[in-house]
Amino acid sequence: MPHSVLADTSASISELKKNPMATVAAGGGFPVAILNRNEPAFYCVPADAYEALMDKLEDIELNAVADDRAEQKEIEVDLDDL
Repeated sequence: MPHSVLADTSASISELKKNPMATVAAGGGFPVAILNRNEPAFYCVPADAYEALMDKLEDIELNAVADDRAEQKEIEVDLDDL
């Protein structure tokens, strides 16, 4: 059965065990697909790429909150009431 590999670089678990940092470096800063019996088992993601991914996810979440708030009805406030 075919499997999608969502990385330009792949390595076997044996290669990862042999030299983990060389395996990460082989990706050139991008994720490396780790294969088990020629099937993707997991992705080895460098710290910088992971941090960038988390920043983008946070931005998406914050944008969704801002969009929801922009659609809400405006509330009139009197400055004297504050």
